[in-house]
Amino acid sequence: MVSPTQLSVLRMVPIARRIARAGAGDLAVFRLLNSVRGWDTEHTPVNDVEWALAQVRARLGAEVPICLVGHSLGGRAGLLSAGHDDVHSVVALAPWVYPTDGRIDARGRQILIVHGELDRIAHLSSSVVVADDLRRTARVGFITIPGGKHAMLRHHRLFDSAAADYAVGTLLGRRTPGPVSDILDGTPQIRL
Repeated sequence: MVSPTQLSVLRMVPIARRIARAGAGDLAVFRLLNSVRGWDTEHTPVNDVEWALAQVRARLGAEVPICLVGHSLGGRAGLLSAGHDDVHSVVALAPWVYPTDGRIDARGRQILIVHGELDRIAHLSSSVVVADDLRRTARVGFITIPGGKHAMLRHHRLFDSAAADYAVGTLLGRRTPGPVSDILDGTPQIRL
């Protein structure tokens, strides 16, 4: 079972707050606590995302665009859920992915992957392969953070701001000058 006090869960709190501040009251921000820890063949975090999308749809309406933001396995769940009708955009922070995870149909979606170069948990090379595959059907940007590690602590401002700027940019059309604005303008890859 996933605990609300688990470090990976707590790491998403400042990201959610940053997105809410950037949305300036025009975005509803929900944090999902996965029902199980890890990934198995019977129940995955993708099942939790599908449940959460149904909850948002019931609460806010069927036509609400949604940006999924996730870290590690949450980033993988977001990417694998990108083809869902309710999903408009995805931010995958240091996603723990297999190179084959990009073979989904994410037609019309906007996706940002942010990965640290020194991540020893989730492999940067796998994220690059997934991004390249997703570009077949989606608009995908990739930001590499030199010195960035999996926990996103040392360079937390870069990870947090990328997530917030992308969510606000894709959902509300608001731009903040910087690398995410360049990604939204079509630059496929940026190294900070």
